[in-house]
Amino acid sequence: MSAELSGRKNLLGSTDVRDPDVSVLPDIQGQDNVEVLVASADKNEPLVTRKELWSYYLYYNGDNGVGPLGYTQTLFQDLATNAGHDPVAGPGSSCTALNASGQCVLPWGSGTKSVASIVLLANGISFAIMTSILTTIGSAGDYGTFGRWLLFVVTVVCWAAQYACMALTSPSRWKLAMVLYIIGFVSYGATLVFYAAAFPRLARNTPLSRKLREKYENGEISAEEYETEESLEKNRISNISTMHSNVGYVATYVPNLALLLPPATANSPLVDNYVLILDNTYWVLLGIWWFIYQLPRHGPPLPKGEHYLTIGWKQIWAAVKTYKHLPHTFVYLVAYFLLADGLNTTGTLISICQNAKFSFSFLTLTYIGLSQAITSTISTLGFWYIQRHWKISTKKMFVVTNVVTVLIPLWGMIGIWTDKFGFHNEWEFWAYNIVFGLFQAPYYAFSQTMMAELSPPGFDNMFFGLFGLSNRASSMVGPNVIQAIIDETGNNWQGFPFLFALCTAASVIIWFAVDVEKGRRAAVKWASSRRS
Repeated sequence: MSAELSGRKNLLGSTDVRDPDVSVLPDIQGQDNVEVLVASADKNEPLVTRKELWSYYLYYNGDNGVGPLGYTQTLFQDLATNAGHDPVAGPGSSCTALNASGQCVLPWGSGTKSVASIVLLANGISFAIMTSILTTIGSAGDYGTFGRWLLFVVTVVCWAAQYACMALTSPSRWKLAMVLYIIGFVSYGATLVFYAAAFPRLARNTPLSRKLREKYENGEISAEEYETEESLEKNRISNISTMHSNVGYVATYVPNLALLLPPATANSPLVDNYVLILDNTYWVLLGIWWFIYQLPRHGPPLPKGEHYLTIGWKQIWAAVKTYKHLPHTFVYLVAYFLLADGLNTTGTLISICQNAKFSFSFLTLTYIGLSQAITSTISTLGFWYIQRHWKISTKKMFVVTNVVTVLIPLWGMIGIWTDKFGFHNEWEFWAYNIVFGLFQAPYYAFSQTMMAELSPPGFDNMFFGLFGLSNRASSMVGPNVIQAIIDETGNNWQGFPFLFALCTAASVIIWFAVDVEKGRRAAVKWASSRRS
């Protein structure tokens, strides 16, 4: 049963008569005597097949980030460090000498800049470019088949950038390494956003979601039960896809050891490059199936007179102007902007310290990565089992992961005042990766489900584009602030207090100011009045 709408206008001014994707249903059980708004899939859209769902999982299995987020940064930082000099010893000195001061700078502009600051600056540039892409064309993916092609293009660009890393053969090419790192980082972040944007529509079209919808329409289940079960179905797909990403970590790290352990390959000056090629090939082999088996679920045609390069800004502006109608959605987006900024920059800062501590060893980083990947896989399944068994809400599960998000930079702060703790010892980096795996892997699954719950149906690319700004492109602030602090103090650990404050403030806002149930119903109501 669809809502009959008359005289209402969509974001660009055209009149709506009937909304195919949203239904306004009365609570037929009579609970609380309220009107319940329920999102449903367009019945003209195909049901999700087993092949399609598995190809969706396999794409994320390959798109695990080991190359673009891990090894590429390590290779870039390694080349930059070997090209730099110790500012204490002066130009011509080596940053890796036994008597080195621990500082390392490179010529930058009319002076010098520390390697850590350059890496953070590269991240800041990456996030700025990503922001431009997501705001300009991100929400255009809601129209026609544009979203499908967006994911394909950014995926191919990322694959090409990873293969191009074979050209990084000497420290003198650290600038090329920086460029390839930025291209890979931007395109990889875009793949995550556009991949996640396909999730809500996919979840609404599973056989179970359709069955739940029919049961509700027929009066067999209450509104409360429908919303709970539909939310669990979203969590099921989100958690399983996240688990596959972590399985992908393991499946790439293990073959890497076949290159990093045998003396014949381990002693090759290009072994790190070979590892990147191996990981990228793994993603190509698993990721291509999504573009083959993804079923067509087209959005509406682009409105007459509009263009894909301009409609994104119009859509976002129209959405932002309606923040009063979607208060919980926008509070979550703002808070998650801060939280993602804090978490992403914390991870980058710890990686910089970790790379230096382990002398940029791909072998050691592979072992550490395996510890995180294995615990991530176990924890994702464990959190999903607990949630499903006790039917715990998405927000409550997300809150548990937020606590650890706050504690990580707090631990780093300790390193300002003592060398005994606070990411100064090897065991701390092992512990960090294990704890990260146990709690932060589920964090990504639940944050995505929260966004799916709060997004107006049919505007998935628009709101997941905004979510992408919060999750990936938000971090224009953190890296730039932290690199300025490091330049001023010469101490990497001085950046942790700012990150702790950022994560704490964002978590408190999410805990106390976001009501998912109210936000979900407001989102469906908004979509009902706006979609054509």
